Amino acid sequence: MTGDVQTAIDEIAKTCPHSRILVADDRSGGACVLLEGVRLGHPYAHPDTWIGFHVTDACPYADVYPHFVRADLARADGAALGAGMSPNQQWPNLSILVEPDKMPARPAVQISRRSNKRDTSGLETPALKLMKVLRWMLSR
Repeated sequence: MTGDVQTAIDEIAKTCPHSRILVADDRSGGACVLLEGVRLGHPYAHPDTWIGFHVTDACPYADVYPHFVRADLARADGAALGAGMSPNQQWPNLSILVEPDKMPARPAVQISRRSNKRDTSGLETPALKLMKVLRWMLSR
């Protein structure tokens, strides 16, 4: 993986020190990243989730999109998950991994939060995007 991707993974680990981080190399200098034990809570019925995403070799200039979370994600009030969340998905797409044994496939809900107006100077890091996605989820 590229130095920029490794730097991004190190920043993610520092941003989420209470989460277990798993990393699997892809075939092009990027990596699939999975964090386990990410705090969630209200408005969801679960205290935590895992969250997975792909950091491409174009990091830090490419958007990190989409993110994936636990397949049984449910709101505490019983309401539908709503726009931007697609159940019945799978994380990761194993065809992009060099090390599929490090990142076994799992059912997931896809979180679609593309940054159409993102800062292309590289200031919106994968860790910052992760925090934006989690903040968006908790604001729903």
